[in-house]
Amino acid sequence: MKIGYDAKRIFHNTTGLGNYSRDLVQILSRYYPKNQYFLYNPKPAKVDRLKPDGKTLVEIKPTSFLAKKMHFLWRSKWIVKQLVKDKITVFHGLTGELPYGIEKTDIKTIVTIHDLIFVRYPKLYKSLDRKIYLKKFKYAAQTADIVIAISEQTKRDIIDFLGVKSDKIKVIYQGCHPIFKENIFQELQNEILKKHNIPKNFILNVGAINERKNLLSLIKAIEKTGDSLVVVGNGTDYFQKVKDYVTQHNLNNKVRFLQNLTMQEIAVLYRKANLFVYPSIFEGFGIPIIEALYSKTPVITTQGSCFPEAGGPDTLYLKDSYDIKELQNKIELIKNDSQLKNRMIKNGYNFVQKFNDEHIAKYFNSVYSI
Repeated sequence: MKIGYDAKRIFHNTTGLGNYSRDLVQILSRYYPKNQYFLYNPKPAKVDRLKPDGKTLVEIKPTSFLAKKMHFLWRSKWIVKQLVKDKITVFHGLTGELPYGIEKTDIKTIVTIHDLIFVRYPKLYKSLDRKIYLKKFKYAAQTADIVIAISEQTKRDIIDFLGVKSDKIKVIYQGCHPIFKENIFQELQNEILKKHNIPKNFILNVGAINERKNLLSLIKAIEKTGDSLVVVGNGTDYFQKVKDYVTQHNLNNKVRFLQNLTMQEIAVLYRKANLFVYPSIFEGFGIPIIEALYSKTPVITTQGSCFPEAGGPDTLYLKDSYDIKELQNKIELIKNDSQLKNRMIKNGYNFVQKFNDEHIAKYFNSVYSI
């Protein structure tokens, strides 16, 4: 098969959507190398975490002067002619979008929808952005032959908010980068910890720093417990709000912000952390939870949304992610109960095997082959 992908996030995003896209393509190319995977990238890459080989993984970019200048139109509409020219069998929109007009071709279409947070929490988004997202997602969901939801929670939202019938939606969970499952020499781990001045004992948080991720609640909790916190991620206005709080409360020696790390550096932080805390109010799935469990690090996250699907029965869940006292108590509980911590590590690692690469590759290849 010749399988095409909207590869914008693969080459331009270092967080959840980019990681999902890269991991899926890498997994499929490893387990089903006889297929060809065409990566349609609208503009010069900014992220080099996936390197096309020109044979199994083929990067395709706009070639004409106009398409290069109007790359957003190439991605959203003009790309269809290129897909036909390349004789693509299946086109997979990895992040909730399909190019307009693709329904007029014989190309099979699949779209992954990660979440509909902009519908559930409209105040977190600009009005114009919400309208654009809803238009794109509705078109993709109604046009696609198959819709992939990354969790049962997302499937319910697609049915409720986009009016898609249940039998058109398939739930296929996400995995994570193989680096989180590999051995890393202790000497190299020590070098990375020293390079970034990481304390011996610390709590870890990884992800985009925005209001929905609720990092400020975690910082207020460690202010009470006295723990050190390492935060890996980028952000916008909310990030500044968080940094201002850290400065105003003299927590600069307790909270360390890191950006632009390699996957290997992130993997080391997961392994060395005493605890991973993810107090987000809502997610489509939550890859960082999977990364932590594979790293044998206990997790605290939120009770609702998709989090129990990702974290399993031995993760600790917050009834209210804004309840600082509850979060503080759960941090202290794990710190003071070694049996609980060891059980969380062991059972969490066993649970996360359901998201291994072989299963994911098999599910997707079967969908592509229908």
